[in-house]
This record gives sequence, C-alpha cells and structure tokens, in this order.
Amino acid sequence: MIFGKSRTCCRRDCIERSVETESDVPRFYVLLDGDRIVGGYALLRSDLNSRQDLFPWFACLHVDPEYRGKNLGGQLQNHAINEVKTKGYDKLYLCTDLTDYYEKNNWAYIGKGYLLDDEETRIYEICI
Repeated sequence: MIFGKSRTCCRRDCIERSVETESDVPRFYVLLDGDRIVGGYALLRSDLNSRQDLFPWFACLHVDPEYRGKNLGGQLQNHAINEVKTKGYDKLYLCTDLTDYYEKNNWAYIGKGYLLDDEETRIYEICI
C-alpha cells in the first residue's frame, strides 16, 4: 500500500474525490512498472494547516523500497514541477522531516511549520 495503514479511509476518499473535481488540485499520480504501482505523489491545496498561505503542495512522495536508488523520486518531483507549471503556478511547497534530500533537487528550505500535533516540520519551496 502506498500510504501505509493509517488514515486509509481519509486518503482513499481524497483520491476518489480528486478524480471527480474540475479543480487543478488535489491530484494524485502513480508510477507504474507494468501493472504494479511502484511510486507516487500528490499535489494538494494544503498539506500543512499552519501555513494555509502557501499553495500548492507536493505531498505523499513514495517509491517502493525495491525501486529506490534509481532517481525515481527525483523524476516524480520533476513531473510534479512540470504539472504545476502547466497549471500556471510559479512555486511549489512541501513539508518534511528529511534534511539533505530535497535540496539535491533544488528545493530551498524556507522555515519551520507545525503539524496538527504541534510537532515541528521543515518547509521547502521550489520556484518554477
């Protein structure tokens, strides 16, 4: 499962509704190897409640462990950047607890944000 076991119903509902909307976001993308889902990501209206001023968000990046080390995460990031560019946006944001991963793909750290449980997270942006 791409997103793990927690909040499965919420995520499924979000994905299903994104297919039905005419809005630019939310959108979910999957990377396939044949008929096997090996990765994916989401473009969201908001991924961080404390920063509703930032929009759109790159979220839920996942690459199957068997497929890591092949720059698929970087390719998914580039796909997302191209998607938001075609939709007319000039920036894309993400939040993460990772350091030294997104910087390799030209994301810039812009500060701290806070998750719903008040846990700190790192906010990045990329200018398109």
